[in-house]
Amino acid sequence: CGLGQYELRLNGDKVGDHVMDPGWTDYAKTCLYSTYNVTKQVRGGKNCLGVMLGNGMYHERGERYWKFIGSYGSPKMILCMQIDYEDGTTERIDSDDTWRVATGPITLSSIYGGEDYDARLQQPGWDRPGFDDKNWRKVTLVDGPGGRLVAQSAPPIKIIKIFGPKKVTEPKPGVFVYDLGQNLSGWPKVSVKGPAGASVKITPAEVLEKNGLADQKGSGTPCYFTYTLKGKGTETWHPQFTYYGFRYLQVEAAAPADQADGDKPIVLKIEGQFIRCSAARAGTFACSNPLMNRIYDLIDWSIGSNLQSVLTDCPHREKLGWLEVAHLMGPSIMYNYDVSGLYAKISHDTIDSQNPNGLVPTIAPQYVVFSKMFTESPAWGSAALIVPWQLYQWYGDRRVLKDCYGTMKRYVDYLGSRSQDHIVAHGLGDWYDFPSVKGHNGYAQLTPVSLVDTAMYYEDTRILADTAALLGKTEDARHYKELAETIRKAFNRALFNTKTGQYVAGMPIVPNEVRNKANERLCDPKTNRYTLASQTSQAIPLALGMVESGRVDDVFGHLVADVGRQEHLTAGDVGHRYVLLALAAGGRNDLVYKMHNRTNNPGYGWQLEQGLTSLGEAWDGRSVASMNHCMLGHLQEWFHAELLGIKCDPQTIAYKKIIIRPQVLGDLRWARGEYDSIRGKIAVDWRIEGKTLTLKVTIPANTSATVHVPTSDADKILESGRPAAEVEGIKLIGTTDGAAKYEVGSGCYVFRSPLSDFPPPGK
Repeated sequence: CGLGQYELRLNGDKVGDHVMDPGWTDYAKTCLYSTYNVTKQVRGGKNCLGVMLGNGMYHERGERYWKFIGSYGSPKMILCMQIDYEDGTTERIDSDDTWRVATGPITLSSIYGGEDYDARLQQPGWDRPGFDDKNWRKVTLVDGPGGRLVAQSAPPIKIIKIFGPKKVTEPKPGVFVYDLGQNLSGWPKVSVKGPAGASVKITPAEVLEKNGLADQKGSGTPCYFTYTLKGKGTETWHPQFTYYGFRYLQVEAAAPADQADGDKPIVLKIEGQFIRCSAARAGTFACSNPLMNRIYDLIDWSIGSNLQSVLTDCPHREKLGWLEVAHLMGPSIMYNYDVSGLYAKISHDTIDSQNPNGLVPTIAPQYVVFSKMFTESPAWGSAALIVPWQLYQWYGDRRVLKDCYGTMKRYVDYLGSRSQDHIVAHGLGDWYDFPSVKGHNGYAQLTPVSLVDTAMYYEDTRILADTAALLGKTEDARHYKELAETIRKAFNRALFNTKTGQYVAGMPIVPNEVRNKANERLCDPKTNRYTLASQTSQAIPLALGMVESGRVDDVFGHLVADVGRQEHLTAGDVGHRYVLLALAAGGRNDLVYKMHNRTNNPGYGWQLEQGLTSLGEAWDGRSVASMNHCMLGHLQEWFHAELLGIKCDPQTIAYKKIIIRPQVLGDLRWARGEYDSIRGKIAVDWRIEGKTLTLKVTIPANTSATVHVPTSDADKILESGRPAAEVEGIKLIGTTDGAAKYEVGSGCYVFRSPLSDFPPPGK
């Protein structure tokens, strides 16, 4: 079915209900335009099996909003199901020419444009025993589209939460707008009464026009849903094979029950059903700063809304698997959700989408091919290496690395073929950085594409060398390790200013640098040199270990100075995560906190001040962009890795050994949260009362941890009321950066520690 839904029924009872995976290898890339009911008698007619096939992109005619137009011919189905009976026997049901088919009541369904349902076309009892299908036509056997049909690894899409209206307005006579109070991915569910043949139109929207009507300019227009009544009592319906991102539901041709208008349908109930991949929740976070908690929720809603059968960019306008989000947001997502299955699927999507020349495109699955600049971008294609490596680090999964190794190697070789003196410069760069100039569309304005692209080339090559060593490919490991060092040196020669100790400002523009009107500020055409030295320019080399050892302090100093001078972030989609990583590694989490603990433009707090309930596409939360993008949500990783201090020891994988190093900083008085790792639940709860820190830590079975306890006097630290030095199973291994370090095994611990200064200076 592709990106659609099927139902399986036995004796009319639903036994399967699942949104399908769009990444099936070249088999079913798209879905049906309208639905069909098909039946097959089993066990002498005692049971009746019904399968309903669904929609999406199989036949896009462009009558409404669309991302592309095309058709894959008539609807097709393939099925093999085994039924295990209570008497121990089994029966296998295959799709063949004995099946029968009839048109269903869904008259239009598009993954982008919406869905129409005509209840008058329903055939009651079609999925029950004894139904007379003599007027149904026989199916036609056809050849499949080719490719390889594989099992789905990602969890199914499910309804997670239901939202009722918080407010109802009538901005125009006969048009009612229901505000659900939360921007989400999903569909409306409506209960109505009215005459047969009357149609109710529902238009979803993230924001409203000034006149109070639905505004889809930033999310794709027109998209709407219609329900045509059969005219028999209360009728309840929701779309089945499409979804959208919305906070508001605009209803036309029907009124609330308390405002009934003649013979028009009345709305008895309407709600928004939030749907996402049913990946289990893995983490939580809360702290004493209400703004930080609101930011956590803001990001979390965008992550959840875009966890579908691919990790989408947005739940409306594109619904595409832009790959930079997968790896840059990987740790932020993994701290909060178990995405081992979904990320394995994303990795295999990169295999399927790789071109013969080795290019991994910016989106996978690649449903639509954009212009060359939007198709070839190393920070996006690098997901082919970074995502499998993240799966190995977080979940210990070597199988995906083995599956992806050929793709990884071909992509690194492809980047080499596109380089000039080992410098790569043909992608999108630090997308959606800030500040934005008039007419800015997302192109990097502050950081050269060559810096971002070449850094990704280096990181890919380093990961490939480590993967080769892990898989026993000794010669490849040696070759790519040497190549990574060659790239690093070329990067520094081309982009590091030895006089100023910073990256790119004042350096000659590399020969193959991409330039257009959107990033004219990057260079001075008179001198042909770069003019800017951005936060991203300093942070990426620091975070990836590309800076020469003797110049780390210089580069870090420039990063700190820029953050202090700007007092807000300037990094975009790619650079923001590395700014957080670089500042944290350099001991300046206080700057991270200060930079985000604000409500003026730009940033998370500003978006909250503008009324956003999910993270927007642009830092300034502009309404012409998407209001539900998770691509800038990297602070989730910082919440868990720094404020809670939960990290995997880099000497191990998959949290076999854990580091707990909470950051006590700013005006924070407490923070708590957990991460349910593959080894078990890791929990941290710290609180300051007076000048005493209480740190509660839970370490799962069959693991060990190094716990850093912030203190002003290590000799006075207690654990469960006893001097920590006297507690069996706890070993003091030193003090550093204002904290005592203990080796502990699995179990629950309660440390109490003196803090003479709050917060510790400069931390």
